[in-house]
Amino acid sequence: MKIIINNKVSLLCAGLLFANSFMVSCDSENNANSGAENSIAELSISLDTNLQTMENFGASDAWQSNFIGKNWPLDKKNKIADLLFSKEVDADGNPKGIGLSLWRFNLGAGSTEQGDASDITDEWRRTECFTTDGVTYNMNKQAGQVWFMKAAKERGLEKLLAFTNSAPVYLTQNGKAHASIKEFYNLKEGKMPELADFWATSLEKLKTEHGITIDYVSPFNEPQYEWDGSGQEGSPATNANIYSFVNILSPKLQSKGLEAKIVVGEGGSYESLYKTISGKESRSNQIDYFFGVNSAKNIAGLSNVKKTISAHSYWQVWPLTELVNSRQSAAVRTQSVAGLSLWSSEYSILESPGTAELPGGAGPGRDLGIQTALWTARIISTDIAVGGVSSWQWWTAISRGDYKDGLVHVDDGSGNGAGNADYCKNDGYIRDSKTLWALGNFSFFVKPGMVRVQTPGIDNATSVNGVMVTAYKDAATKKLVVVAVNVSKSAKSYKLNLSGGTLTDNKFTPYTTSETLSLKKGATVDATNFEIPARSIVTYVGSYK
Repeated sequence: MKIIINNKVSLLCAGLLFANSFMVSCDSENNANSGAENSIAELSISLDTNLQTMENFGASDAWQSNFIGKNWPLDKKNKIADLLFSKEVDADGNPKGIGLSLWRFNLGAGSTEQGDASDITDEWRRTECFTTDGVTYNMNKQAGQVWFMKAAKERGLEKLLAFTNSAPVYLTQNGKAHASIKEFYNLKEGKMPELADFWATSLEKLKTEHGITIDYVSPFNEPQYEWDGSGQEGSPATNANIYSFVNILSPKLQSKGLEAKIVVGEGGSYESLYKTISGKESRSNQIDYFFGVNSAKNIAGLSNVKKTISAHSYWQVWPLTELVNSRQSAAVRTQSVAGLSLWSSEYSILESPGTAELPGGAGPGRDLGIQTALWTARIISTDIAVGGVSSWQWWTAISRGDYKDGLVHVDDGSGNGAGNADYCKNDGYIRDSKTLWALGNFSFFVKPGMVRVQTPGIDNATSVNGVMVTAYKDAATKKLVVVAVNVSKSAKSYKLNLSGGTLTDNKFTPYTTSETLSLKKGATVDATNFEIPARSIVTYVGSYK
């Protein structure tokens, strides 16, 4: 995630005419009438029309997990882990957590050991490194993050991904975990083999010493940015840098018998996937560069490279026309490559759309309520339905700041968060958020391997101010999951028209997140007339035959 201070996003927007002649309003409130609509709309779902296979929903351990996982009381750590990873329900059938299926582990670069000399002013954004020289490894480092990985697996987490923001400081050109030369990959000349050794050895030792198997490796993060400030670890990298390193890392992983798949992309926004960005030409058009049929730099032939491109959902979410258009562009380019999947691998609130959309109008200011949750759920739905992503991942799972960047927030009991070094370092209070539970409306129910199916009559590209609907099936268990996001101020009634199967007993069980409910199980509803409440996210679960 790239933090930009005082970023200003224009609140002015004009309607954009789509090819299908529908208009998308720029403001959620413009299309939001109070009350309920009396008419009953038909919700068609075609079980025979398969779309993408869903892979996972996730979040990252950066940056709070190390201190919290290392220092906090065990019962509180377990409470946080339950909220993020539990797949269990309570006595009333309510989910205990959101059942994430992927966890992003930030493999550290060693800025913690440098202290203030790292130039990174916030010590919570520094990371430890397993080695200071590439020879001797101390696997007691990053202990808090290791604790959370183990806690996740104990609760049934399916996949672990390791990512880095910087090479280890002993390998970087400037001896720091942040860059200092624009457009220059912060790595000493000729050190890519040693960097690949660091990756392979770290993964090997995580497995042998901690029993942790890393499933995916993501060695570059937002390479379009310069990362030459003091805010956090990071480095720019060109597509050529990435190509060269992947070709060195691939055999290194295989030589150690590691089955981890390499995932590339992690673009700072969607546009780096499908267009040439002015001033960043060597870091653009990543789909064509890495997977294009005619590209000389195609990496799909490497057996341990996952045929996936990832990007972050930041920035191109406002105005709503940009949210839709950017996802359409990414989908078109992704679908031009047979077998290529698209991941949204990071998001939290960085934009400034105004107070009609977010409390306070932007990212600053913690919000545990439904408004930020609806904003996020709309992005998830659009990424899935319009962008066609098979994985959706939140940025920092735990936040101690007065900012809209966490699923779980922690504080000292007297405020909304703070940034001083000792704040919540050893203990604190845990706050769940509606954003946590809104993600859970997807992650708890839409499991790896489920297939999204078509919802004829629902145009999610033009429904971003109303009701967005996505549907998923598990062909083996005959489970049907429907996730509805209603950002409007009006309830909407539907009757189900299911083709390709019959809904068992014609009943759904709803799980609702709203201002007053947090993934709450409700009484079964009749599929011939069921209501999606205003300003809510509802998951409907049923079975078919």
